[in-house]
Amino acid sequence: MQRRADQGWIEVIAGPMFSGKSEELIRRVTRYHLARVPTQTFKPALDTRYAVGEVVSHSRLSTEAQPVQGSDELLRAVEDRTVVVGIDEGQFFDDGLVEVADLLASAGKNLIVAGLDLDYLGRPFEPIPSLMLRAEYVTKALAVCHRCGGPGLFTQRVVQSDELVVLGAQDAYEARCRRCYDPSEAEQKRLGV
Repeated sequence: MQRRADQGWIEVIAGPMFSGKSEELIRRVTRYHLARVPTQTFKPALDTRYAVGEVVSHSRLSTEAQPVQGSDELLRAVEDRTVVVGIDEGQFFDDGLVEVADLLASAGKNLIVAGLDLDYLGRPFEPIPSLMLRAEYVTKALAVCHRCGGPGLFTQRVVQSDELVVLGAQDAYEARCRRCYDPSEAEQKRLGV
C-alpha cells in the first residue's frame, strides 16, 4: 500500500534511563534532516541537564531543540512546513501531549517521541504509556543493568528525594533488571530511611 504524503503518524521510543532513547531520537531526526525533510525537535524547558537549546544523549550525541513549557506551547511552535516533529523527555510534558500528538499526526506530521514509560517506583509515567497506546510504532528500549549486566527494564533512583522528578544522570539513577530492581529501595530513599 502506498503511503499518502499527508498521512501522519506517531512513533514512541520508551524505556528506562540509559537505554538510548534520546540517542535513537537524535539518530532518526538527523536522518530526516539529512534528507532535507523539514524537521523540528522539542524538549521540556525544565530539562537543562546538558544544554538548553539541544537534546543531548548521555553519550553526548546532540541535535538542536527548542525548549517549551508544555504541550500547548509545543503545538503553537510547530511550523506549517515541518514534516517530522521530534520530542524528547516526553514524560515531563503534561497529559495534553497525547491530544497534541493526535492533532499533529492528523494534520500530516510525523512525530517521534522519546520518554520514560515507568517512573523510579515502577509505575506508569504518563503521558508516555497513553501515547504508546495511540502510536502506530512503539520501540521498547532496554538498558544494561548497572548491577549484573542483564536487560535493564527499570530506572532505580539511588539518591534520596521526595520529588517525582529529580533531574540527573548516573549520579542519581541506575538502570536495573527485573531481578536487581528494588522498589522498596527507592521508597526507603524517598522516605529517608
